[in-house]
Amino acid sequence: MLAIEFARFIGLPLPSRYSQVEVTNEVCDLLCTLGCRLVLIDELQNLDIGTRVGAEASDQIKYVSERIPATFVLAGADVEGTGLFAGRRGGQIASRYSLIPTSPFGHKTEEQRSSWRSLVATLEESLRLHAHRAGTLLKLSSYLHDRTGGMIGSLSHLVREAALDAILDGSERITRASLERVDPDESAEQQNLPRARRRRTRIEKRTA
Repeated sequence: MLAIEFARFIGLPLPSRYSQVEVTNEVCDLLCTLGCRLVLIDELQNLDIGTRVGAEASDQIKYVSERIPATFVLAGADVEGTGLFAGRRGGQIASRYSLIPTSPFGHKTEEQRSSWRSLVATLEESLRLHAHRAGTLLKLSSYLHDRTGGMIGSLSHLVREAALDAILDGSERITRASLERVDPDESAEQQNLPRARRRRTRIEKRTA
């Protein structure tokens, strides 16, 4: 299935009947022809090499990475604790890749704040709300970091939910007030427990 997903991603038409070997060869040949230099594979924590399907996927990643002269980046959450590097297959993965730990965006130094603002600006540029004022989210970058703990997924969730609310209520724009009405995801709650407690207290007082 991994080879088929590769084929779908690059728009390679598949015949009605095909074998995994045929699809894999077609994918590798086309990516080499296109001059592919970078391959990103996400959600690696879902790869359970202790199962037959997971073992086959692991073997195919190894095979494809040897066929295509590109840099392979495998991304996942807490991959150290998933058993991904255990056993014979895990040893093959460990011997081919360097583990690069990642963390939420910091906000203490100017360099960190600049990187966060760039992320916020990129996300804001993707909005298609008719009445949204460009630069609104950028001005709220510090507030957004406080709400999300610097996590990309939490930022995406917060802005997406606010955008959906803006479409449903007809305002077609995001403001700080509308962001305040969005409950953060659990990851952001855990990153920012003091704020979460204050928010729950305010809600309890309003409903009391």
